[in-house]
Order: sequence, then structure tokens, then C-alpha cells
Amino acid sequence: METALNCAISWHPQFLLFTSEAPKSLYYAHIPTVIISLIVGFFVFYKSGKSLAGLLLLCISIFFSIWSTINLLVWVGDNSKIMIFLWSYFGILSGLICILALYFVYVFIDKKDVGFTQKMIFSLLLLPIILITPTKYNLGSFNTASCGAVENPYFTNYYYGLGFFVFIWILLLVIVRYRKANHEFRKQIILLAVGMELFLLSFFVAGFIASYLNSLLGTDYSLEFYGLFGMTFFMGMLAYLIVKFKAFNVKLIGAQALIVTLIVIIGSQFAFIENKTNKILTAITLALAIVFGWILVRSVKKEVQQREELEVANVEIEKRNEAIVDRNKKLKKANDEISERKEQLQKMADSLAVANDKLKKLDTAKTEFVSMASHQLRTPPTPIKGYSSMLLEGSYGELNPEQRSAVENIYNANNQQIAFVEDLLSVSRIESGSMKFEFAKVQVDDLCHDVVNNLALKAKDKNLYLDYKPSETLLPEITADGAKVREVISNLVDNAIKYTLKGGVTLSTELCSRETDNCIKKPHLRVTVSDTGIGIPAEEIPYLFAKFSRGKDIARLNTGGTGLGLYVVKMISEANGGKVWIESPGAGMGTKFILELPLEQEQETLERNG
Repeated sequence: METALNCAISWHPQFLLFTSEAPKSLYYAHIPTVIISLIVGFFVFYKSGKSLAGLLLLCISIFFSIWSTINLLVWVGDNSKIMIFLWSYFGILSGLICILALYFVYVFIDKKDVGFTQKMIFSLLLLPIILITPTKYNLGSFNTASCGAVENPYFTNYYYGLGFFVFIWILLLVIVRYRKANHEFRKQIILLAVGMELFLLSFFVAGFIASYLNSLLGTDYSLEFYGLFGMTFFMGMLAYLIVKFKAFNVKLIGAQALIVTLIVIIGSQFAFIENKTNKILTAITLALAIVFGWILVRSVKKEVQQREELEVANVEIEKRNEAIVDRNKKLKKANDEISERKEQLQKMADSLAVANDKLKKLDTAKTEFVSMASHQLRTPPTPIKGYSSMLLEGSYGELNPEQRSAVENIYNANNQQIAFVEDLLSVSRIESGSMKFEFAKVQVDDLCHDVVNNLALKAKDKNLYLDYKPSETLLPEITADGAKVREVISNLVDNAIKYTLKGGVTLSTELCSRETDNCIKKPHLRVTVSDTGIGIPAEEIPYLFAKFSRGKDIARLNTGGTGLGLYVVKMISEANGGKVWIESPGAGMGTKFILELPLEQEQETLERNG
């Protein structure tokens, strides 16, 4: 279809000059609606904390403003190349406006983003317009005789049809959501639906009728101007929603909306005023409206703020009064219960004292039993270990591969049994207070070298590195039980090797000058065991130093663990006046075991553990 433009309009290098043939409603239809839509769009976007609904509304405002600006330029332009270039974007902008309008209604009503399927449907509806826009199937040519672009009727009908289709979709969506909404939100849905539907209806119907009349009677497109006023009505509905219902979580008083609307209306009169005197009077009126409007808004805003503060204060007073009443009731009830429970508590205290004595006896008996059982359990594994070792060394003849594998399984299982018994004995001695500590001057650097030398072969068998990074400064000797500190460090390094699949383990020492919450509150040195292993989830770390406690991945990778090793490490570290803890970024990201030991022991610790 061939459309016509009024070519009697000329282009001035500095500004646009309209002849008497230009429609008088041109500026009035375009500029005020663009200003209002952009003001509301940006205001809602920033005041709503850049929410998704605010972003969609801003996009609608921007694309509508671009459409209106291009439409204005097409009306006043006389360069056919520029005009046909601008004209070609009407379809894609119209499609974006209607799809964003549908998207916005979904987000506003449902208070959440739409699903992936709906987004794909929106994209597919826009796809034909996007693909056809840069082709000859959009605009075929430009008719210089009639100053009109030759449009493809199928393409034009598609984006007009898309607008009507979205109109029906929104209508059905509103009906469905209205039935499920509460009474208060139903009002917001109705206001939004009326504003949005009238905007889409006027925007697309006016354009469609103007296009149809142009092709049928050869009239111009001035009828489409009236379709733009639907945007002003829609923005007015949104302003009412904000003032009345605090929509988009935005606080806006009616005076603000009223003053802004008044200023835009007065300013829009410049679009059609021709008399110079009237222009001056309108400018003075606009200035006065701005000044007095600002004063009015400031005064009303202050009054509203004071009223809100007063309401908040009243609510707080009511809450406090209710709290006082409730507290008095509770105090009275508590006093009655206190007198009633005094006797019960006394009886319970007597019963608990008896039960506590029994528990102490039971705990002592349990510890003695564990100690005795552990001593008894140590006896059988020792000859088993000796004979299985001799079998592996060939003392009784060479073993075939199947026999060697079976004996190795026996040897390893027996070692696990011995380790478990040793841990049980250590726990038993610690809890019974029978574990003796021999404090003396110890060089931690020597202990670390011994541990690395003893476990280097085990790390090599797993293709892991085992590095020792001593302190850059010479470490002083500390007062501690050297054998037991070596056992602690060895346990930590061995533990790190067990749960590291690739990479390796690094043992390091340093004089600690940190003052973190974890550090012990006295001069101390720090021993750190870092690995590239399976890591530990944050929620499991607090439980790993408890008896018989093991992480999920730890239990899966090392089924022979006892769950006592770290408990023994913790108890021995604390008995030496130190502290041990775990740091891990998470599963699969490695682990750090940190041991801190004081440089000097307090006399109380020496006497208690000596």
C-alpha cells in the first residue's frame, strides 16, 4: 500500500519550520506524550529500586518516545532517503512496544518474572518483524510524487495484528488473575488493565485506521496523532496507582503528580501558540507554575511526612501499651509459677545430684572398661602384624599375586585396627586424666622435618607432593611435649594425604603476629597443613573435632577412618596450651589445618599435665 506525507513541510538547518499545511496538532500530540512517558518511566525505574517492572515500564516509555520522535521527523522531513530509513523502524518499534506491554502486565500482576517458555513465545512473535525489517519486504521504495513510502501490506498487517492479539491476550490474562486476586489488589489490576488496554487500542487502532484511509482515500496520517494520547492516559493511571496504592513500592503524593501534569500541559501549549504575546504570557504562567508548584509540593510533602511520622509514633505507642499489658500478665503468671515450682526445682535438684553421682561412677567405669578393653584388643593385632609382615617379606616362601593381595588386605586391616585401638587408648587416657605429658624445650622445626621424612614415601605412592616450608626467621624453642606434638603434626599431615586425590600437601611454620579471633592470646607460633584435597563444606567443619564424627565425603573416600583422630589432636593440642582449627573454602577446594602453640607454658598447665 502507498502512504502519503505532507511534503509542504520544509527543513531548516537550525530548527523545524512548519507551513500552514502542517497539522496543528503535530507538536501537541507528540512532545507532551513523550515528556510525560519519559518522566513517569524514569521516575518509577529509579524510585522502585530498578525493579524488573520498573525496567520494563522504562523500556516501553523509551521505545514509545523513539517511535513518536521518528514519526515527528517523518512528518517534517523532505529527504526521501532519510524518511524511508526512519520509516522502516515503525514496525519493529510497534512490535517491541506491544510485547513489552504484555511482559509488563505479567510482572506487575504476578510480582515475579515470567518463565522461559513465555519468553520464547514473546521472542517468536517478534522474530518475523526483526527478520523482515531490513529487507525489501518491509518498505519497497519511496514515491517522490506523493512523498510516501511503499509498504508491504502483509508486514503492516502483521504488526497491527500483533497489537490486537496482545490486546486480547492481556484482556484474558487480567480476567484470570482478577478472579484469584484479593479485594485490594483487584482494584490495581482493573486500573492497570484499563490504562494499558486503552493505550494499545488507541495506538494501534488509530494507526490502522489512518493507514487504511490513506490507502483507500489518499488522506494523510494525521488521524494517528490521536492514538498517542492513550500513552498519557496510561501514565495517568500509573500515577494514580502509585499515589493511591503505593504501586512499585514508590511513595508519591498527589500534589507532585498534579504539579507535573500542570507544568506539562502548560508547556505543551507552545506547540500551537502563534501569537508572540501569548507565548510570553504562557512562559510567565509556566514559570509561576513551576515556582509555586515546587513550594506547594515541598509544603505538602512536609505535612505528609509529619503525618506519617505521627502515625508511626501512634502505632509504636499502641504496640508498647499492648506489650506492657502482655508483660504484666506474663509477670503475674510467672510469679504464680515461680512459687509453684520452687518445691519442684528443689526435688529435681536433689534427684539430679543423685543422678550426677551415678553418672560420674558410670563414666569412670566406662573409661576403665574402654582402657581395659583397648589393652586387651592390642594384644592380638601385634602378632598378626608381625606374621603378615614376614609373609609379605617372603620369610615363608614367595607368594603368588592372589596370596600377596590377600595378605596385604590382612596387613592393612590389622593396621587400621591397631590405629583404632591406639586412638581409643589415647581418648581413654585423656578423659580419665591418666595421660602424662613431659614438657621440655622443643624445636618445632625438627619435629616437622621428622614428620615429612616419615610420610614422604606415603605421599609418593599416591603421586602427591609433600613440601615443607620452614619459617623465614629462626623459630625459638617452645615448652611442650615434643613426642605428642609430633604425633599431632603427623596426624594432620597423614590426614591431609589420605583425603587428597591430586596435587599435594604443604607443611609450613611461622611466628604468628596476627591478632585474629582464632589466635591464642599469648606469643605463639603457627603450624599450617595445607592440601589440595576434597575440601570440607562449611556446615560440617564444627563437628569434625568431636568423637566419632566424620564428614560425608571423608567417610566415602576413607571407609577405614575411626572418627577419633581429630578429637585426639584437639585434646593433645589444648593440653599443650595450644589450639587447632580447620579452614576450607568448600567442597573440592582444599583444606587448611592450623595448629598454634604458645612459646611458653603457664605454670598451671605444667602442674596439671606434668
